[in-house]
Amino acid sequence: MAKMEFEGQFPDEKLLFVFRRHIIAMRKGFYGLLIAFCLGAVPFLIWQSNVDLLWGPVIGFGIGLVIFMYHWMGWYFSVYIVTDQRIRQLTQNSLFGHSVIDLGLEKVQNISYNIPGFTGEIFNFGTIVLQTMVGDMVINKVPGCETIYDQLSDAIHKAGGGKRTDTDEEENG
Repeated sequence: MAKMEFEGQFPDEKLLFVFRRHIIAMRKGFYGLLIAFCLGAVPFLIWQSNVDLLWGPVIGFGIGLVIFMYHWMGWYFSVYIVTDQRIRQLTQNSLFGHSVIDLGLEKVQNISYNIPGFTGEIFNFGTIVLQTMVGDMVINKVPGCETIYDQLSDAIHKAGGGKRTDTDEEENG
């Protein structure tokens, strides 16, 4: 098994898992591709006798592909890295801009998740909220939300974060 590492990893830090947002987060890219292609096809559909207008859908598809690739890059290069000490959010903001947020797992006081109704159930995604004293880290459109939630809860508990409730103490004796 190869040792998994990432840039900025501490020497004593162990990588637990990596995840990214659900593919549905790229829907604007899909819409851009579809709309550009359809708009390019409209002139030929109106004036079908002019064969030169067949370049419209091709050009529309090319423009739509550029729009799609822009959104795909933002989705693909935005990841969440969970280690035994922290969660690192790497976000690709634009073609060249990016941001990094580190949150120590021991600072997390509460973790919760929400599945946003019918579409969340059908496409299997949700929102995870990590609450700290200074603010919340909200992770939207998480695929397999319950599984990621369970893995994050285990990592937070092992790191000493989160508060035990009275019911947890009663169950454990």
